[in-house]
Order: sequence, then structure tokens, then C-alpha cells
Amino acid sequence: MAILTYIRSNRLWADLCSEQIFPVTIEDAKGKKTKVRDAKVFVRWRIELPHNPLSNTWEDRSLIKSWIDFDRKKNGEMGFCIVTGKSQRICQNHSRFIRSSGDGAKLISGNDFSGYTFRGRFTDKKGDYEKQACSVGYEVSQKAHNALRWLIGRQAFKNGEQVIVAWAVSGHEIPSPFASTYALFGIEIEEEKPVPQSSRGDAGQAFGRRLTKLISGYRAQLGSAKEIVVMGLDSASPGRMAMIFYRELTGSELLDRIQSWHENLAWHQHYSKEVRFVGAPSPKEIAETAYGRRLDDKLSKTTIERLLPCIIDGQRIPRDLVESAVRSTCNRLALEHWEFEKHLGITCALFKCYFAERRNYQMALEEDRTTRDYLYGRLLAIAEHIENRALYIAGENRETSAARLMQRFADRPCSTWRTIELSLSPYKTRLRANRPTFLNEMEKQLDGVISRFQEQDFLDERRLSGEFLLAYHCQRQDLWTKKELKTDEEHSNS
Repeated sequence: MAILTYIRSNRLWADLCSEQIFPVTIEDAKGKKTKVRDAKVFVRWRIELPHNPLSNTWEDRSLIKSWIDFDRKKNGEMGFCIVTGKSQRICQNHSRFIRSSGDGAKLISGNDFSGYTFRGRFTDKKGDYEKQACSVGYEVSQKAHNALRWLIGRQAFKNGEQVIVAWAVSGHEIPSPFASTYALFGIEIEEEKPVPQSSRGDAGQAFGRRLTKLISGYRAQLGSAKEIVVMGLDSASPGRMAMIFYRELTGSELLDRIQSWHENLAWHQHYSKEVRFVGAPSPKEIAETAYGRRLDDKLSKTTIERLLPCIIDGQRIPRDLVESAVRSTCNRLALEHWEFEKHLGITCALFKCYFAERRNYQMALEEDRTTRDYLYGRLLAIAEHIENRALYIAGENRETSAARLMQRFADRPCSTWRTIELSLSPYKTRLRANRPTFLNEMEKQLDGVISRFQEQDFLDERRLSGEFLLAYHCQRQDLWTKKELKTDEEHSNS
């Protein structure tokens, strides 16, 4: 009655404008602001009454019950509900606003006799409501849509209008299948510290133990017989929504596949100075690595949709996605420094996962691996390390020849290596005068790697696979680890 009396006074618009409420703008995740049309703005009411602590009308159960009774009288059509199998009040207009407050798409279409919903499909008329089309009960529809809306707002993975949500029917908490390892462990994950030289081959074991403990905690809560549902939603038009993915699993199946995904894609990730960890990237970061940060929404959605069976069903990562990531990372000059470091870790994780069963790559340097691509990757890392040290001594800050020629090196390794090796001559002269011990050690490593090439592999000009990026990353990390350990020893001796 208080609201009705106020509305009848015809002061609502004037009062809102006097408080400078309009125009209303909303801001999305990217910071883009959009003005909302005044006619589309919703108003919520608070009524202050003596001795009544509940002022929010949307939480007033008596008001909610009054609305339900009013709606039941207004829409009282009875019919067969295909969900419950009983005759009950049928829902004529199913819910919108499922994914967000501005979402107009419906998961269950309304029965529009004057539009295109039924045209050419059914012959029943308004008087024969729901005689030929399957129908859903009003109460069932409200419960299902509101529960889905709550789940999406609470724990869904969102990529624009594409939404993927996973939940346990029992209500227990489950780990997100679509998060990176960094997000899965939580923001308190520690920055990766230099690995001692004696345990560099143990780089993945500490991560494995931590992941096992995390999954074991969820496993103790869920057990093996709890039902888990994974659902993906997307809309091709503003009015129609569809399920693009649906799986029902037991708790043990989901946890085993999440653990397998993070173990198979485990690699040293370097997103920034603050975010460095061992683990798997998120599906969205994989899409950005393969197709660039400026990929359109359609390609991003398609890529994530292709990755869903890899995570949930344990299928193999698509080969073309791995190759796209390798090509993108090799084009180093097109990337910022931080962007290249991030793409390098994600690409190595994808390549390692794709060949996990056949080649069993390690996260540490494998000095006994003598394949052509792996050895060429090691050579590139050593050459870059030599030039970097010489530039540091001279106080210069620019890209090395190895960095500038990485794309060409991936396409024609033998001829490009000759160019890189000749460009090192002036830097070696500088190091011979300032760091002779360092230069001697690096030349020994170069000779050792070259001597491991088999027969005519060194002269082979075939394009390198993504394996050379794994070797490059591991060799570079091994060189920097030795440098940090040596620096620590010098400080302790002094």
C-alpha cells in the first residue's frame, strides 16, 4: 500500500531526477561503460515500518507469496509437465536474465503464436494451449532457472556471452575445471624460487605433491558416488540460448581428469614478476596464446569449446591448436617481452601435453636427449645467454641476435645458426677480456651440444617443431639457475 500510494502521487520520475540518478551507466569487465535506456532501469523498494527490521521488499516473504498468488490467478493454465510427469500449472513465459542482468536470451523458448516460434511446426491455436508442444511446469521452470542463475553468478567461467558452470548436485564445493593452476591453488601461491642445482630434476615433484594434496581434500568431501554436472551455455542470437556442452560425472571422475589436466600441462609459467608458478594455464590464456590477444569473440568461444572435452573427457589437445601456439611464440618480434615469456611457458605446456604419452618430456633440462630439434633449441639458448652477458657488461639494453632471428631459426635452423654464430664474434672478444672463465664455460657447452648431433642432423634445414622451444626454455632456465647459485655462493663466501 505504501508503494501504491507513492506511485499514485506521480512523483517517481521527478524524485529520481532530482537525486541525479539518471543517466544510469554500467561498466563491463574491460572497463567499457554503456548507458542504459531510462525505460529499461529497474527500481527496487525499501519500506521503513515501525517494529519491522526487514525493509527490503525483495526479501519480504509475505509480499513474495502475494505475488505468487496473484500470478497463479492470472496464469492458471493446467497441462502435462514433462519434467515431473504430472499435471500442473504450465509456464507460459520462461525466465530471461540467466547469465547477466542484461541477458535477453531464453533457454526454453516462449510459445509465441503470432511470431516465428511455432510457424510451420504446430497447428494448435491459443485456445488449445500446449496440446501439441511439450510443456514445463511453472514451479519447475522457476526453480531450475533461478538455481542456474545463482550458480552462474557464483562460480561460472565466463568468456563474453559464453558461460560454463560446474557444480555438485549434493552442494559440496568442487574445484573449477577451467581455472589455471595459479587460480586453483589460490592467490596466495608463492612465487617460484630458484631450484637448487642438486634437485633441478625435481622441478615438477613439489608441484605434483601440492596438486595431489589439493585434489585429495576435495576427494574426501565428494567421495566417489556424488553426481557432478558440467554445463556450457551460449547464444547465437539475442533471443535464443543453447547448451553447447553437457556432462554428468561422478566426483572421482571429475577430480581424476582435473588432476590429469594440470599434471600433463604442468610447466614453468612466467606471467609477470609477481605471477610465476609451475602448472597449467587456463583455456582462455591458451586461446590468446594460439591466436593472439586480439582474437575475436567467435574464435575465442570456439577454441574454449574445443578445449572442454580435453579437460572434462580427457581427450587429446587438437594438433592445430598446438601448432598455432608454436608459430605465434616463434614470432618473437611481434610480442612484448612479458608477452613472449607468457606465451613461451603456455606453448611448452601444450607441446609437452600433446606428446605426453610418446616422448615423456621433463620440466628440467634433459642433457641425454639427442633429437635434432631439442639440440637446436639448446644452442639458441646458449647463444642468447652469451650475447646477453656481453650486452650487460657494456650497459646496452637491446634485443639479441638470437631473439631477432628466432622466427627464421625455426624455419631454417642450419643456415640461421651460422648467422647467429658469426654475430657472436665481437661479443666473445669483449667477454674474453672481461669474463674469460664465463666464456670458456659457454664455449664448452656449445661444443658439447654440437657434438651430440647424429650424422647429418646438424645440416638438416627442415622446419623445427615446438620441441626446440622446450629445449630453449629448459636450457635458459638451467643457465640462469647456475648463475644465481654462483652469485649466492660468492655472497656467502664474502
